[in-house]
Amino acid sequence: MMLLQPDQTIGPVSVVIPCFRCAASIARAIESVASQSVLPTEIILVDDASDDETLSELFRLQNLFSTLCIKIIHLAINVGAGSARNRGWDEAKSEFIAFLDADDSWHPKKIELQLDAMYSWPDALLSGHRSDISSNIKRQISTDRISVKKITFKHLLFANRFITPSVMVKREIPFRFRTGQRHMEDHFLWMQIASSGYTIIRVEEKLAFTYKPAYGWSGLSSNIWLMEKAECGNYLHLAEKGAIPRIIAILLCFYSVFKFIKRTLIVYMFLLFGSAY
Repeated sequence: MMLLQPDQTIGPVSVVIPCFRCAASIARAIESVASQSVLPTEIILVDDASDDETLSELFRLQNLFSTLCIKIIHLAINVGAGSARNRGWDEAKSEFIAFLDADDSWHPKKIELQLDAMYSWPDALLSGHRSDISSNIKRQISTDRISVKKITFKHLLFANRFITPSVMVKREIPFRFRTGQRHMEDHFLWMQIASSGYTIIRVEEKLAFTYKPAYGWSGLSSNIWLMEKAECGNYLHLAEKGAIPRIIAILLCFYSVFKFIKRTLIVYMFLLFGSAY
């Protein structure tokens, strides 16, 4: 049984983790939540119809971390990470929702620092922070140098400024991940919030950690062509909703294709030469 540490407090945060075939990695994610200086009120694990040992591993971890409030939702049909997050979001009870992926982890002060930022910017509906491909999650952070930057709609149009495991939102916002969209659904949600005039901020510190390259590896990001099509689809959908002119959406699609070519070259260079270093 994992016990709370004397210096840990509990904050008004629900952590939502979509889980699909993640039996080998989910323990690391939950351990990083259990190590937070400010613990969440609850952790909601959404099993997205996994066909391996994921569900049994979730119940094992629920028993192991019994002092935490861990809720398990099992979906009978695979709906994708975005829709699975929506399901957990709908079940959440806290003021804030923080998203984590089953194969990623957090710095121990992630919730504490991000909550401070959200309270310092009370009009912000969404905050994110920087991330890194690293396992050095216990490195020291000087809170004196933590800074916060406002992220505009224009910023988000040209690039996705957040990975999903860096994002915290206010639970009651009138938006969700697009149902059924399996690629770039996170970027569309951020743009939808920003285009509606709401404030988005970013903590300029690396508080989330991934264990694979962003593109061309495994999981949803492995098929960069599907991601490319989804990104262009996001721009066209924003145009349909009147958030941007259609000509701007088309120009952004051309820009997106340029980025796709660059990413493809990077992946192929890694496959050809990466093993040599």
